[in-house]
Amino acid sequence: MAFLDKVDAATNLAKNNELQLLVFRISESEDSAYYAINVFKTREVVESKNHFLTQIPSSHPLLEGTIILRGLQIPLLNLPKWLGVNLSKEEVEKSDILICDFNGVIIGLRIMYAYRVIKKNWNEMHAPDSYRLKDDGVVINDTRLEDGSLCLVLDYEKLLADVIPQALVDIDKDTAMLKDIVLPQKLREGTVLVAEDSKTAQKHLIQIFQNAHIDMILFDNGKKLVEHLDSLDDAGIKKIAAVITDIEMPEMSGFTVTKLLKSNPLTNEIPIIVNSSMTGENNKREAEDLGADGFVDKTKSHNIIPMIASLITKE
Repeated sequence: MAFLDKVDAATNLAKNNELQLLVFRISESEDSAYYAINVFKTREVVESKNHFLTQIPSSHPLLEGTIILRGLQIPLLNLPKWLGVNLSKEEVEKSDILICDFNGVIIGLRIMYAYRVIKKNWNEMHAPDSYRLKDDGVVINDTRLEDGSLCLVLDYEKLLADVIPQALVDIDKDTAMLKDIVLPQKLREGTVLVAEDSKTAQKHLIQIFQNAHIDMILFDNGKKLVEHLDSLDDAGIKKIAAVITDIEMPEMSGFTVTKLLKSNPLTNEIPIIVNSSMTGENNKREAEDLGADGFVDKTKSHNIIPMIASLITKE
């Protein structure tokens, strides 16, 4: 699939509340679980044995080193070890490397092999509360394969936060930027609704809003946010200063959230900012076409407060 076709496909899936997942396994054990990642965060799968690994002294234990692929130096993260699985030398020799793109940060994930690509509707993705009981949880949601097998979607942002924290949002930068802006009264006295399913991203957003002394209500997915808005009376809706939504979420995608809120005369005046790691131009264009008022790359979430302030000031 050509790059632009791939981007178009990702956008069309997301706006229809669908996604494609690359399903893989991390060991040869028969009882090894199936794991998955959004296809559009992946670039390719390469054989580990064909790539020389350069180790990095004093690096994080999950950072195996780097490989060179088409002139790029790519860090290799030990995904099995992160999940508590130690591969044998034979398994390492036979393993593959999944090349991924997170917000423009290219990394390699060691896996055993890619299984297949599946298409799912977001309402087929589930996020049991058991995944959210501990701060160190690594599963974000799950789904079922055709044969009934459980397939787990991981919190890859947590993996990046653990191993390469500089690849994520700079909270200190957010704090510094707040000194230079004046918050509108509607933002200071109102509430911001946030739909985000990654616990790592949730922590960053909570800290950002706490630093700004702005009230926010956090929802694990877009469906819960929309249901909350539906439960409010006119006065309650008027207190909502803005909505922040991820694109990829179980139950309901951020594109669907945007489409529903902007097509409802009771909520269509609320500023909506999409905060996503799917930062392709087509995703930004689709968000804009659906009525979103802004788009922020997750690695630049420190821009969210200034963007909300700017949008409210223009009203």
